[in-house]
Amino acid sequence: MKYLKKKLTIENVKVNLIAKKYGTPAYCYSYSKLKRNIENFKKSFQSFSPLICFAVKSNTNRDLIKEIKKFGLGADVVSMGELMMAVKAGINPKKIVFSGVGKTFEEINYAISKNILLINAESESEIKLIEKIAKLKKKKIEIGVRLNPNIDAKTLRQISTGKKDNKFGVNSSTFIKLVNNYKNSKYIKLKCLSVHIGSQILDHKPYEKMLKSIIKILKKINYKFEFIDLGGGMGISYNDQEKKLDYKKYCIAINKFLNEYNSKIIFEPGRSIIGNTGTLISKIIYIKKSEKKNFIILDAAMNDLMRPALYGAVHKIMPALKKTKILKKNHEFVGPICESTDSFLNLKKFQDLKENEIIVICDVGAYGMSLGSNYNLRPKPIELMIKGSKIKIIKKRQKYLDFI
Repeated sequence: MKYLKKKLTIENVKVNLIAKKYGTPAYCYSYSKLKRNIENFKKSFQSFSPLICFAVKSNTNRDLIKEIKKFGLGADVVSMGELMMAVKAGINPKKIVFSGVGKTFEEINYAISKNILLINAESESEIKLIEKIAKLKKKKIEIGVRLNPNIDAKTLRQISTGKKDNKFGVNSSTFIKLVNNYKNSKYIKLKCLSVHIGSQILDHKPYEKMLKSIIKILKKINYKFEFIDLGGGMGISYNDQEKKLDYKKYCIAINKFLNEYNSKIIFEPGRSIIGNTGTLISKIIYIKKSEKKNFIILDAAMNDLMRPALYGAVHKIMPALKKTKILKKNHEFVGPICESTDSFLNLKKFQDLKENEIIVICDVGAYGMSLGSNYNLRPKPIELMIKGSKIKIIKKRQKYLDFI
């Protein structure tokens, strides 16, 4: 996004024109940013050509997944719905991995029927269930086993997944036991060691610790995995102060790992692919002035963007029309939902705003719409893809009659 003659634009389209034509709130995705993110990711790790499986949970829009598929990416899914969506979008089943701690009989059965690359199991009970289904189907199923390496990713507590007190994966001793118990199974083929330590990681050092932890365990077992699934979690900069994850240093660490243990690498990026492509356009309904602050009441709410309420996440807000007058007074950008947590951002100063003006909430491509709901019986917003000067509706605005 950039300002042209003080008017905010997404690619070649003015934000105010989008709001006027399609209404608000509206999710917009920049195709050029999506393309650039994927090409940069692939280039950064080209020395070992990983299988890149887009984390569908970060954004479940079918049209976006179709575009991502055109760049040769696979999919990381965590539910039957996500698996169905990935298949519907045309993702090659042999590029799909199925993660998650609570896969049901129905989900595992469906995944097997689609001949996906891997089911990444997260407990002995799950492996037993996969083996039971495989026996019924009289076929050998290829799986991964998820290791919990007890690594602190130095990220938000709510999105940490690799510490011993998190629900994900199995500890090192259990992992070794499972490999020994199932490496000669008639119905299970252990193909992958899987690991994922968290989300919105901006430092390469936790990844280095993770790789060292994996090597230690691999040296204790007499078994060769075809794949090492390193998960995702690569963060993006949500504000000007946050540093970006150094892909180059992470790549060096992985190449060092591969010198000791030669295998194919799988990545499961979501946010780093889609996060900064998305913006949420919203209109100011009211400005409620109090002694200490101005409440900027928007027509977008926490049901449209849950991250600030759920994690305390911070998203930059930009006005559609840039002005020179700055008000040195607290501004709290809030939604109309009957919850005090329906608040997006607090700022000590902001430009002078008027009711009915348009603002943009930035970097909402990941976990924006995918966490959306109909709370307060609010319809979900329209989704648009911007490609140069062209606008394509990739999901229609929900109507009240769709859910009432």
